Amino acid sequence: MIRPFHAAILASALLTVQAAAADLILHRGKVVTVDATFSIHEAIAVTDGKVQAVGRNADILKLRTPQTEVIDLKGRTVIPGLMDSHTHAPGASMTEFAHPLPQMDTIQDVLDYFAARATVVPEGEWIVLQQVFITRLREQRYPTRAELDRVAPKHAVVFRTGPDASVNTLALQRNNIDRNFKIPEGVPGKIEVDEHGEPTGVLRVFSNYFKSKTNDRAPTEAEREQRLLALFNDYNSVGITSISDRSASEPDLKRYQRLRDEGKFTVRVAASHGVQTLGPMEAIQQQIRAIGQHPLRAPDPLLRIIGIKTFLDGGMLTGSAYMRKPWGVSAVYSITDPEYRGQLFVPRERLLPMVRTTIESGLQFTAHSVGDGAVHLLLDVYEELAREGLPVRQTRSSLTHSNFMSREAVEQAARLGVVMDIQPAWLYLDTHTLVKQFGYDRLRYFQPLRTIFAAGGIAGGGSDHMQKVGSMRSINPYNPFLGIQTAVTRRSKWHPEPLHPEEALTREQALRFYTSNNAYLLFNEHLTGTLETGKFADLAILDTDLLTCPEDKIGATQVLRTYLAGKLVFQRGDL
Repeated sequence: MIRPFHAAILASALLTVQAAAADLILHRGKVVTVDATFSIHEAIAVTDGKVQAVGRNADILKLRTPQTEVIDLKGRTVIPGLMDSHTHAPGASMTEFAHPLPQMDTIQDVLDYFAARATVVPEGEWIVLQQVFITRLREQRYPTRAELDRVAPKHAVVFRTGPDASVNTLALQRNNIDRNFKIPEGVPGKIEVDEHGEPTGVLRVFSNYFKSKTNDRAPTEAEREQRLLALFNDYNSVGITSISDRSASEPDLKRYQRLRDEGKFTVRVAASHGVQTLGPMEAIQQQIRAIGQHPLRAPDPLLRIIGIKTFLDGGMLTGSAYMRKPWGVSAVYSITDPEYRGQLFVPRERLLPMVRTTIESGLQFTAHSVGDGAVHLLLDVYEELAREGLPVRQTRSSLTHSNFMSREAVEQAARLGVVMDIQPAWLYLDTHTLVKQFGYDRLRYFQPLRTIFAAGGIAGGGSDHMQKVGSMRSINPYNPFLGIQTAVTRRSKWHPEPLHPEEALTREQALRFYTSNNAYLLFNEHLTGTLETGKFADLAILDTDLLTCPEDKIGATQVLRTYLAGKLVFQRGDL
């Protein structure tokens, strides 16, 4: 049913109808604008890449000329282009450049992969598998050192899952890690040991003190560009028209810039420049200030640096997120210390000057902050700087991931104007392991989306897409309809009940989560995120009505067409 016009909306639409002829008209549909009143219309007109008008069929069709492309939606739904607030597109696009990676759901799948690679990789070389998370394996554990030794005894083997890893004996020996090895003072990390004090092969924050190298062929720049554009096209296939690269390097930014200048972009990119946290503070601050003066800081609707990104703690998928209370001894995560609280990469005394310099440089600060210990620490730093008069709200200071929260953290973030990018697919894929590890009650404020919305906070939906092309086969699926369904149902894979359904979003809220909220996170709310007059015509035509279909059908939604600034960038069949 079409909702009644508000008087102001009607006046605006009628005035617009008298304007120039449209390039594109979509009519006889359900145009969900996601504007302030969540108004819904029958038709939309596009001129020069921007929304000219939304309204009734008869009014919008008055803008038609012989040159106008007119599409009969036949009742289908149109929504604003969807946005992913957290991707790692350049790296993800290159994951399978050397060889395909099979789906791995069990420890045996992992071991079979290493055994197969051992037949083609020369003896003595490294075999590295990245980001197959233990929370998503049926056995819910790391492969053991002994298992890795058995399938590849003559290779140095690394099973990397985020900042942590399980490695075999040869890999330990190559790094001189034995019972007497000490991680350098001041370097985050932990080596798990057995009851005899011998390394088990599980290493926390291992890249700080562990080195590995593969001999895979390095891709050419042309190959990198080709694969990145293929990924952009796949983003378009699920209605995504904007992404945030949450840890872009200089080579990544130069590649983006080149593709943009060549007119090949089919998504908008808002980048958080990656910044390392080890080393002299003066050098880190100098780098942050230089990013504040980067040429890509200039306003640009397709490509812009919006801030910096760093890493504050470990991961919930690996057993190293920094928590306020101990994790607890765990066979899942190979934790033997009952007081272990995870890994904090940046102590408060170093975090404070980094955040201060970022805000003073006019940049958005965000940090990978998974555990509630990390979330509370970063919020307290923002609080202190806000009291000093720094523009915490204006720079849209952020929490990335922010999975484990509390009511106090939600309210503090809303009061300070701190935004969050959150990944519902983690709830979908990892609830069964998290409940096993922490129990249901401790997860009361795990991704507390409804509480965030109720408090007036702003959270945007993303994926943390980091490997593989394919919205449902990727490591951390980037299909936004799965994210919307999960936010609405709180239901997950391999777990029988919803996780704290009191935190479920309405469908309207879930659409804002992936559109207008993300536009605000990415400093683009004046250009995108809603289908309103004057904004870019970034939109998707769907085969499903997200507002009325059964909840369990939301995730199966198919995109029929995707437009970026009124230009068709993806088409599936005929309408």
